[in-house]
Amino acid sequence: MLLIAFLVGVMLGRLFDPPRLRIEDAEPWEQGLQLWFNREPQALAEHVDGALLYRFDDAYGRVRDGQLSLPMGLVNWRIERDGRDLLLILISPRPLDGEWRGAPEDGRWRVRLALRPE
Repeated sequence: MLLIAFLVGVMLGRLFDPPRLRIEDAEPWEQGLQLWFNREPQALAEHVDGALLYRFDDAYGRVRDGQLSLPMGLVNWRIERDGRDLLLILISPRPLDGEWRGAPEDGRWRVRLALRPE
């Protein structure tokens, strides 16, 4: 009986647990980078060795990279895995700062990361 109660509890927990965060797409945008997610993302931003880094806990997605041509110059970006997390790394000749704005759209989350010199 105890085993059945445990299994039912695990199944109910899975039903109410949000899905794991997934980066579905990343594309250039006139002021920076536009990202698409399956649900609302939470990111921790930090500056590491001159790069602007966003960490998404317990997330998955395809590793990819690219280059943005912005008025302030070229910015290289890369999405890579770090254990169970995903990192968005932005590198520019000048130190960067970013403004993060997200909104639901068509059942997904669109986040626009506006980049500017620090």
